[in-house]
Amino acid sequence: MKNELLNAIRRSGVNIDSFSFARVTSNQQANDLSISEMIDARAGLCPSDPAVVTPKTALTFEQLNGTANRIGRLLRSSGIGADDVVALCLERSAMLVAAMLGVWRAGAAYMPLDPSYPNERLAFMMRDSRPAALLTQTAFAGRLPTGTWREFDLDDEAIINASSAAPLESEVRPQDLAYVIYTSGSTGQPKGVEIVHQGLQNLVTWHNATFEVSVRDRASHVAGLGFDACVWEVWPYLAAGASLHIPNEQTRMNAAALQSWLIDEEITICFVPTALAEQMITLEWPRESSVRVMLTGGDTLRRNPPGTIPFKLVNNYGPTECTVVTTSGLVPASARCGSPSIGRPISNVEVCILDEQLRPVEPGQVGEIFIGGAGLGRGYRHSPELTAAKFIPHPFAAKSGRKLYRTGDRARFLADGSIGFVGRTDDQIKIRGYRIEPNEIVTVLSAYPGIETSAVIAREQTDEDKYLIAYIVPERRCSITAPGLKQFLREHLPDQMIPRVFVQLEALPLTPSGKVDLSSLPTPDPTNTLQGNEVPRGTSAQEQQVLEILRRLLGVSQVGAADNFFLLGGHSLLAAQLLASIRDAFAVELPLRAVFDHPTASALSSEIEKLQTKVRSATVSEV
Repeated sequence: MKNELLNAIRRSGVNIDSFSFARVTSNQQANDLSISEMIDARAGLCPSDPAVVTPKTALTFEQLNGTANRIGRLLRSSGIGADDVVALCLERSAMLVAAMLGVWRAGAAYMPLDPSYPNERLAFMMRDSRPAALLTQTAFAGRLPTGTWREFDLDDEAIINASSAAPLESEVRPQDLAYVIYTSGSTGQPKGVEIVHQGLQNLVTWHNATFEVSVRDRASHVAGLGFDACVWEVWPYLAAGASLHIPNEQTRMNAAALQSWLIDEEITICFVPTALAEQMITLEWPRESSVRVMLTGGDTLRRNPPGTIPFKLVNNYGPTECTVVTTSGLVPASARCGSPSIGRPISNVEVCILDEQLRPVEPGQVGEIFIGGAGLGRGYRHSPELTAAKFIPHPFAAKSGRKLYRTGDRARFLADGSIGFVGRTDDQIKIRGYRIEPNEIVTVLSAYPGIETSAVIAREQTDEDKYLIAYIVPERRCSITAPGLKQFLREHLPDQMIPRVFVQLEALPLTPSGKVDLSSLPTPDPTNTLQGNEVPRGTSAQEQQVLEILRRLLGVSQVGAADNFFLLGGHSLLAAQLLASIRDAFAVELPLRAVFDHPTASALSSEIEKLQTKVRSATVSEV
């Protein structure tokens, strides 16, 4: 069917530069192509067009396609096929994209493992998912457990080149598994979400039609590899023949640096996590910027963009269980009361807002979001009970076998038909676009020697600064320090799940029913905050002065000498203020790069001392 379609396209004389398989909704033959087949067809039409571009390398569609075919054959020769899962522990690179596509060519589903995660978390995901194979790199050797799965090192070119790059046909059905992504689990452990090709293809088709994606577009890839937005960043653009551009790690999560990169790379459409997007829309943009659409999501957007930005800002909402995006809407430049809406449902996706009896609420009334339709995932990997609890029979079409996903998110329909997000029905938290279950952090805290019980909540210092607080009750005669706790947590959890502040209590407050009363947990202050927080007083008068500047800028009661400025909630705008305060206090001019290279009070103090010494030496020489 693919070859017949390609020949028909060539005979028709259609402009290949503007043609996108995923945008052809009226042609059933084109619409039946899987994403893998769309990319294969694009490689046949325009083999030399750029597909994936990184600071180190670039792959054309022909090269990407050929590498994917080699990997697909490698996996097939190992007996891997439909509904098997292949784990990918690879750095953000062109090879990662080729590996994901190669897994599909084998007929299997891929599962991304973010190499920045702690070894123990990666090991749990491997044991829980039970993959058929692991594709990794030499740099990560020894970080993952051994098991029944086959392991392949993609740094070994001989392994890949042993297979042919010739076309590889794959029979992918709409209900076959496409990928598995692990999210934070309410049970205290991560849970693997299974997404099928039907949902992903619906997302790609909607996306490329809505944002008019074509081969002329240049898209970015910046989302965390364990964040489902990274799925959204890749496949719509490659399916449309657009090029995918990957920045370095120092650039992708810094507003000013990312803005410069987007402009220099002439990126036309990008996704940026909510917290970063809120910073980027406050920057000054050139009137002729190449960016035409900035997509955001992952957390509650709290501000409208100024009318001066030269691109459209689009807010998006969707749980991992429903193929990344459920609702989407343009954010108007004019200010409005409250947070911008999360838009309306995308094509072929159903959103119901129901009360506790699963009845539709009236417009304007708050209820829980339930999601159905084409984006609905299969459920949770190896967890039928949790799947049954969250993917319930459709209350208005039970006989049809249709399901609704119970999100736990609260919202209301607004007067214009869009949806206003209200919050969570439980205590789930989102930090920097990552969905976090406090119980998962509590589970790790409970394993720390000397802790009797604990609770974790989020507080907001400002609209831009949401952070985690851990409340702990130590066992009798046990002394616990913040540095020890942080070090322990970092061995088990990613950075976004490490609490900023630790509060020690004699007991957790309880409700009459015996549950922890989260609303009664005290505000952190010097009398209850756990001491020993990375030498908070500083080791010199100069370091103490830097710490005081940081406390004032960040609005926190304690900052340790070794605490990372950015993990405490700092960002590029605050970094500029930090440098101004240092200039006023010490009469030295540090470059902005210094904050990124030396983000702790201790390291900044050393840089200040070096500059002061240099200035003193220059003065003596002049005399």
